[in-house]
Amino acid sequence: MKTWIAAGALALIAGGAAAHDYGFAGVLSANNKGEMPEITLSVGKPIAEGPITLKSGMMYELEIESDGSGELALEGPGFFRAIWVNEVVVNGLEMRPFGMESVEFDEAGEMEIEFLAIKPGAYFLRIPGSKGESQRVEITIQ
Repeated sequence: MKTWIAAGALALIAGGAAAHDYGFAGVLSANNKGEMPEITLSVGKPIAEGPITLKSGMMYELEIESDGSGELALEGPGFFRAIWVNEVVVNGLEMRPFGMESVEFDEAGEMEIEFLAIKPGAYFLRIPGSKGESQRVEITIQ
């Protein structure tokens, strides 16, 4: 009797697994990714078009591009503490940092930061020491 029950359970498990194509669930699922505008670092030019709104619990990829017109950084300690950084990709090299406060470009290049928006609130990213509104982008996590 025990043999029949075990065989039946194995058949159900094997048949169930073959009938379904299980993929990522929750945070890492494909339908949990949001779009985010690119940020451009260039001397005297705006870093982004208008404010950015994100949803808590969604994954985003922040693409930052520097044209090399100057040694430019981007800071936003409040923003970086309100997100979970999954990975940072620079020149094809992937890093998984514990935390961040800023990034800096010494020359032209691109960086991608994949993150999960967590803590709702109003934040910013800006070029350190800049005074102009175009050198700062407001980010709201809802």
